[in-house]
Amino acid sequence: MPQGVESYKAVVEKIIQDGRHGPYAVAYSEAAGKSLTFSLDSKVWQDDELPELGTWVMLSKITRKSAGWRAGCGRLFRLSDEKQDL
Repeated sequence: MPQGVESYKAVVEKIIQDGRHGPYAVAYSEAAGKSLTFSLDSKVWQDDELPELGTWVMLSKITRKSAGWRAGCGRLFRLSDEKQDL
């Protein structure tokens, strides 16, 4: 994620393969205090490897939609993220 972009560490709780707009996942962020939904499309998901249930992810570009909170950018949580004291 670019510097200065607000991002949240979250745990994947649900993966939906056949969503109306394509595959997506729902992850809970303790820091945000809510669940965040993100697309698994390559426009949003930045890693080659897709997340699995229980995987830690980093989500940013959070927006509020009528159906809930959405992340416009997501990737796998990395060891280097631990050092940022998230």
